[in-house]
Amino acid sequence: MASSAIHCAEDARRLARRRLPWMVFDYIDGSAGAEMGAARNRAALDAMTLRPRILRDVSKRSLASTVFGKAIKLPFGIAPMGMCNLSAPGADLMLARLAARYSVPLGVSTVASTPMEEMIETAQGNAWFQLYFSGDGAGTFKLVDRAKAAGYETLVLTVDVPEVGRRPRELRHGFRMPFRLGPKQFLDFALHPRWSLSTLLHGKPQMANFLMNGYAFDRTESRAKADWGTLARLRDKWSGNLVVKGVLDAEDAVALKTAGVDAIQVSSHGSRQLDSAPAPFSALSDIRKSVGDDFPVFYDSGLRSGEDVLKSIAQGADFVFFGRIMQFAIAAEGEAGLQQLWDVLSDEISIAMAQIGVTSVAAV
Repeated sequence: MASSAIHCAEDARRLARRRLPWMVFDYIDGSAGAEMGAARNRAALDAMTLRPRILRDVSKRSLASTVFGKAIKLPFGIAPMGMCNLSAPGADLMLARLAARYSVPLGVSTVASTPMEEMIETAQGNAWFQLYFSGDGAGTFKLVDRAKAAGYETLVLTVDVPEVGRRPRELRHGFRMPFRLGPKQFLDFALHPRWSLSTLLHGKPQMANFLMNGYAFDRTESRAKADWGTLARLRDKWSGNLVVKGVLDAEDAVALKTAGVDAIQVSSHGSRQLDSAPAPFSALSDIRKSVGDDFPVFYDSGLRSGEDVLKSIAQGADFVFFGRIMQFAIAAEGEAGLQQLWDVLSDEISIAMAQIGVTSVAAV
């Protein structure tokens, strides 16, 4: 099937669902609890409307944005996602090449399938390293040193995972890293031979940043010891841009600004942590008001279209990040599918801007 099959994010998701093992699809697609948090955020995005305006000259439109003083051609980047190579062998590097082509920030996860050094090199410097605090923090700060040595200028501390949320879809499949194959998983893989043979040929995905880091990473290990003192240590240690991701409370946002971080990222971790959390899209405007107009506020969670991007900017985001739909596009049609979805999102933004009578993202 040609990549022209992808005309929207839902096309990519539908094709990915067909081609991925059930266990892998539900790992990428699933959310915490009964998944009401994801539904609540989607409902909040859908409820917001954009105001159409007519008879304005919108023949010349620019999607340009600015992040940390750097001019960027688009108002969106790629969120950090763990174990992307589950969607297809080489997915991490497909994302890195995309970031290089468009000079947009690529979030490189602590639990990426490809070493952080290779990711920033392939992304031609357009990469931010996402950090999980884990255990007593000794290994965490080793990763900080390594990110600095690799040339990362922006560090993204994810703070909304003191404990890994319960995601029933994962649990029903027995999902864990590394894979432990039982009869159920074997049948799942056998029924999806395209994915299974390709993965077998290239080798099973691993958490690459820990293969040579001197300590192991346990995905289920408690991260509950992180506190404001941890943030202060990190701020002292990291001289580059420091973003704190996973913020849903306006008081926390103000405290982070006071603590000297360079930006916050409003996010519910894709609704994968707390099912009863407020919709991050709904929290966005209050957080913007609390930190003022000039403090950088980024957004991710639940974005599915270019119109979602414009809505998020209208609610107060300076810049947004797409997550799992990027993996769906790769699972559906590989690198060609990723490029097509990227083009779709860009077209959706440009067309919507024309409909609402604006010629720049800032005017939204």
